[in-house]
Amino acid sequence: MRRRSKAPSSPLPQRDGIDPARVRLPDDPEGVWGTVREHLLDRYAGAIGAGRVEEMLLGGRFVGTDGPVGGDEPYVVGRYLWFHRDFPAETPVPFPIGVVHRDERIVVADKPHFLATMPRGRHVTETALARLRRELGLPHLQPAHRLDRLTAGLVLCVVRPEDRGAYQTLFRDRLIAKEYEAVAPYDPAVGLPVTVRSRIEKERGVMAAREVPGEPNSESRIALLERRGGLGRYRLVPETGRTHQLRVHMNALGLPILHDPIYPVVREDGPEDFSRPLQLLARTLEFTDPVTGRGMRFESRLALSALG
Repeated sequence: MRRRSKAPSSPLPQRDGIDPARVRLPDDPEGVWGTVREHLLDRYAGAIGAGRVEEMLLGGRFVGTDGPVGGDEPYVVGRYLWFHRDFPAETPVPFPIGVVHRDERIVVADKPHFLATMPRGRHVTETALARLRRELGLPHLQPAHRLDRLTAGLVLCVVRPEDRGAYQTLFRDRLIAKEYEAVAPYDPAVGLPVTVRSRIEKERGVMAAREVPGEPNSESRIALLERRGGLGRYRLVPETGRTHQLRVHMNALGLPILHDPIYPVVREDGPEDFSRPLQLLARTLEFTDPVTGRGMRFESRLALSALG
């Protein structure tokens, strides 16, 4: 088998903290594509329209290692092209992103509610990664893990690409201790503290995850920290990392997290209500640094608004 050579560095800089897209022209054993234009139209016209592909070619938006690529250039298998996608219109998230810790290897950020961790779908420039790259001048910054868009709190990011695997391994191998806080209804009938174990499945394209019969694949420890009237402040410690795990487990106890737009009922899609953030906060991260061997512990400086 022929080994693919390493892709060259992009000739395009980041735009608004977002890397350009990279395309490698694939094998064409039947000689379908005589020119670069023919391939790009086959590849992208269905998504953005043939007219937009032509506009991008005329505007020099597709770039090779030697500069802008013309549509009539011959098709060459294995050639690399780069371009910046058109960014979707986004509603700015009106909250700052804090930095709890920064050194030559890692950045620990305090992500606000409503801000996605990484670019995905309709959230691209309004993401924690794009903002941090712009604000800190760190173009190679990458998150070591994801935090749900609606959840606030600590996100560990890696400054140098060569270090990312070591920090991602901490999360993969459950070598990081994480604690969350939540505000939810208080119910004296729910015996706490409690350890919840269940099997959670999440179908692609379906908003809500669900508990199903079978061998448990999720575990959360839940305790009441304080009560104020009909609300409680809870400590949540996930021992596993299933999608929406804490939200699913709190809802299963009959204590849905305040302002949750999915559990127990999926709300209709619409404009964000920034005055009603999900009352869930990634409060602490604790681990042994895989590079230095030092014990590290970080605590969010944010607070959940429902209890003041």
